[in-house]
Amino acid sequence: MFKKILIANRGEIALRVINACRELGIKTVAVYSEADKDSLHVKFADECICIGPPQSYKSYLHIPSIIAAAEITGADAIHPGYGFLAENAQFAEVCKSCGITFIGPEPDHIRLMGDKAVARQTVMKKNVPVVPGSEGGLSDIGELKSLAAKIGYPVILKASAGGGGKGMRVVWSEDELQSQFETAKNEAMAAFGNPEIYLEKYIVNPRHIEIQIVADKFGHVIYLGERECSIQRNHQKIIEEAPSSVLTDDLRKAMGQAAKKVASAIGYSNVGTVEFLLDKDNNFYFMEMNTRIQVEHTVTEGITDIDLVKLQIELAAGEKLKLKQKDIRITGHAIECRVNAEDPKTFMPSPGKIEAFHTPGGPGIRIDTAAYAGYTVPPYYDSMIAKVIAHGRNREEAIARMKRALEMFLIEGIKTNIPLHLKILEDEFFIKGEINTHFMEEFFRRNEISGTE
Repeated sequence: MFKKILIANRGEIALRVINACRELGIKTVAVYSEADKDSLHVKFADECICIGPPQSYKSYLHIPSIIAAAEITGADAIHPGYGFLAENAQFAEVCKSCGITFIGPEPDHIRLMGDKAVARQTVMKKNVPVVPGSEGGLSDIGELKSLAAKIGYPVILKASAGGGGKGMRVVWSEDELQSQFETAKNEAMAAFGNPEIYLEKYIVNPRHIEIQIVADKFGHVIYLGERECSIQRNHQKIIEEAPSSVLTDDLRKAMGQAAKKVASAIGYSNVGTVEFLLDKDNNFYFMEMNTRIQVEHTVTEGITDIDLVKLQIELAAGEKLKLKQKDIRITGHAIECRVNAEDPKTFMPSPGKIEAFHTPGGPGIRIDTAAYAGYTVPPYYDSMIAKVIAHGRNREEAIARMKRALEMFLIEGIKTNIPLHLKILEDEFFIKGEINTHFMEEFFRRNEISGTE
């Protein structure tokens, strides 16, 4: 087992890793930018080291500074959290070349699944269903038009190296194909340094279902149920829950087995998430694989009572997976609401000093946060300041506990999206579980909210 882990991240996920390390008896090193000198992960780590100015590319994304910090402090492993360098194959390779364990999959697996077009081709060979589309990236508009006509509109253009909704455009007719193609390429180039685009059939009003997998270095793979991630705005998740209200036991097993095939196809090890689209007829299609811990891993922990971050560390240290598929038991229902420092009406970020901060408690409530009274939310990073997770015996109790918790979550000095969450939780369609990836658009229309920044 590792003696000291450097956490190449910030905020609540850095604290989450510190918690896991303390339980495992492992020392921790926090790295921080100048903007984060008063952050809690700096306070609670065993050691801390400043790696640069506030801008991410000069600190949390600056590989030489992070590696130097690991070498100076004698860390024998690095946990990347999520975001920043978590899915950067080059970073994983540099760690390996420096004799530092990267707590995650092999660099080749990150690279393979990071290229969405190549990932599609890989899973197709294992007979995992994929959305009809191009076999690889496309650069010729003539070829694009021909394939779109064959598949049938609407289609969606996606960046091969993409994620987070960037370089993604829905095309409803041939008339707009060329302009949307150019826009998607430009966005992809700006966001990922790679303009390659691939094409898929656009599934109208699907659900976004992801399967949590865990794999060791000895070929053992299991899945820990699913997460329903359909409540999204601009392709960014807002609320996640587990299990999904529409999956039957047979469908859950089929999707779980498909996710295991994806992991086994590349010899994957560590935790990962295989994402699917589920259409109205319960047909599912592989979308992508995330080779890191997810923000919403908490709801899986809630229904399985399995610590995924500790598992990550143990698997990276070369331990065998002690769990078998038959050991996995799903208990109750869990929901996560992401609390962002933003105006709930305009969605504009709301950085600044938190004047008062009181977290709710009570049965079934978990709060993951690095915020506190007197903390100044910096304007340089993601606006999420807390995650509220509610667990209940069933979905109804989980919703009731979440509402109670959000109503008692006191944050003053900045604006947050808590009022938006409360409105969603009271929405009749959400309560009935009638949701899909376009739920928020319909919700905004029903509530006369623009939904745009």
